[in-house]
Amino acid sequence: MGRIILITGGQRSGKSSYAEQLALSLTAEPVYLATAHIWDDEFRQRVRRHQERRGPQWTNIEEERWLSRHDVAGRVVVIDCVTLWLTNFFFDTSDTDATLRQAKAEFDRFTSQDATFIFVTNEIGSGGISDNALQRQFTDLEGWMNQYIAGRADGVVLMVSGIAVKIK
Repeated sequence: MGRIILITGGQRSGKSSYAEQLALSLTAEPVYLATAHIWDDEFRQRVRRHQERRGPQWTNIEEERWLSRHDVAGRVVVIDCVTLWLTNFFFDTSDTDATLRQAKAEFDRFTSQDATFIFVTNEIGSGGISDNALQRQFTDLEGWMNQYIAGRADGVVLMVSGIAVKIK
């Protein structure tokens, strides 16, 4: 039976490193599913450095939206990250409700596989309230999606300054 773990926290809190270490503790050959859209050369370089740091034991998959088209049954998969994944949907419509419905449906399709899923996300709603209406909409969207994933997760970890705090 599948397992879902959610790793959440602020920017540069150690979420990705923790998720990667957890995956390696569960299997010698994990999958890294990157959801980022490559916007420019600087970001492309960052992605390349991360792939090199992870090493050859990782299977790297780049998928901006349709996670479920990848068969990861029987594998341990780090999905990094929910924030960028939601951005890819939201960027097309700026419709919070439609994006949330679409993301929930895709999440459910993807996690119906018998695998261990380690989702990395951001707590962007923990800071101040933006004066930008679109940013406030996205912050709400992310918060609702994080709640959806956490509600289905077998475990939730909050990263604070590189320290993992078990929430669930």
